[in-house]
Amino acid sequence: QNRNTLGTMEMAPISSSPRTVEDIFKDYSGRRAGIVRALTYDVDEFYALCDPEKENLCLYGHANESWEVTLPAEEVPPELPEPALGINFARDGMNRRDWLSLVAVHSDSWLLSVAFYLGARFNRNERKRLFSLINDMPTVYEVVAERKPVKEKPSVDSGSKSRLSTKRSSDGQVVKHNSKHADEAYGEDEDEHSETLCGSCGGNYNADEFWIGCDICEKWFHGKCVKITPAKAETIKQYKCPSCSSMKRGRQL
Repeated sequence: QNRNTLGTMEMAPISSSPRTVEDIFKDYSGRRAGIVRALTYDVDEFYALCDPEKENLCLYGHANESWEVTLPAEEVPPELPEPALGINFARDGMNRRDWLSLVAVHSDSWLLSVAFYLGARFNRNERKRLFSLINDMPTVYEVVAERKPVKEKPSVDSGSKSRLSTKRSSDGQVVKHNSKHADEAYGEDEDEHSETLCGSCGGNYNADEFWIGCDICEKWFHGKCVKITPAKAETIKQYKCPSCSSMKRGRQL
């Protein structure tokens, strides 16, 4: 809805651009949120708009967290760095998921270029602080490819194997698991869980169902058996199964 009202918007002149690190990070965060929405929640609409038969199109993220697919700016040079041109042409003949990942990578590059363009007058420490803020967030590519950690900031003991990450099964169901190094987990094969049994019902692992791993006893459970949904799992920093939770309460008593 918001996106359709942006076609006639004019970009603010550079003289009124954000000035502080916090202002530019807020601008970055808004634009990033808009692009993430286009590539996830609004992905069907976004995909349809990127018709390969149309002219060169760009994906813009706006500071108000909306997105827009439109032609590039006419003025040369443009007011701000331009996003990747002709993303709709690349759609033709590409696997949809691969194409979305490609657009995500180009969008990450654009978001960084805009942020550093607006902060061009920053000194070294300010640039470092800006990039640190940006780098604490998952990239658009990590979100789209589901490679982002469940919790974006590591715990005090960041080296422990209770660090959580998500993993996609073949049909898109989220599987939460323990991992010393999240990057190692991303490359693991699904069949590693072929002999895993649910700690609650004893059923075999099935990639078509959501599973969750306990960070204490390291047993796996059907999400439905322990009443945990994929959405709820995203908000849990450290999951304790019913048995481990009751044991802790017993010790306290």
